[in-house]
Amino acid sequence: MHPLQKGCFYLPTDKKMEIRILEYIEGARKATGLTVVIDVFRAFTMGCYVVNNGAKEIIAVDEVDTAFHLKRENPGYLLMGERNERKIKGFDFGNSPTHIERVDFTGKTVVQTTSAGTRGLIEAIGADEIITGSLVNADAIVTYIKNRNPSMVSLVAMGYAGKTPAGEDLFCAEYIRAKLLDQKTDPDTMIHRLKEGSGKRFFDPQNINHSPPNDFYLCTRIGIFDFVLRAEEIFSDSVILRKHAV
Repeated sequence: MHPLQKGCFYLPTDKKMEIRILEYIEGARKATGLTVVIDVFRAFTMGCYVVNNGAKEIIAVDEVDTAFHLKRENPGYLLMGERNERKIKGFDFGNSPTHIERVDFTGKTVVQTTSAGTRGLIEAIGADEIITGSLVNADAIVTYIKNRNPSMVSLVAMGYAGKTPAGEDLFCAEYIRAKLLDQKTDPDTMIHRLKEGSGKRFFDPQNINHSPPNDFYLCTRIGIFDFVLRAEEIFSDSVILRKHAV
């Protein structure tokens, strides 16, 4: 993959838009303006499939204990998430879109916690507005940002566990930035590189129970959803995400 290009870029509109690419938990803390917290493999891809399958909202939390507390107070809630890519004991679902692709979530509230993505939402305390980022709704994200036309956009590539690089998150950030700038993209080449790079783990037979090969393909179906997941309510330990059509 080509080196990450950081810096400030401007849209050809009457209002200048600064676009920054940041990384990891530290990047989420530094994010300002309209902030896109990106977790392609797999937190926010999961979110899109869950909401597309009818979920009313997703409550993103940092801590597993917070998720269980919400479940005790609201027995109808469903728990979804992972630690070290594995389903958390006592949760209804893990972090595999393959496992929930055809699940009917109509009217349900889903509580989600992951190693990177959900924590990034909570850590983005300097953001004016927060939406999630994934490839499956990347084009909707671009449309949403263009419609909002903010002066600052922060694209936060969360990386693996919010600490180390993840090619898919950087690719998503660069794709969104290129689309905002009306630049050419080559997604097919990038997806092929991901398959040989950070996505290779999905094709390891040892991971099939928690990271099946189909997850890779479900996560890299660029632009199949026409909505964003927007943080509608933000608390110190949770963020409520709801679908916003564009």
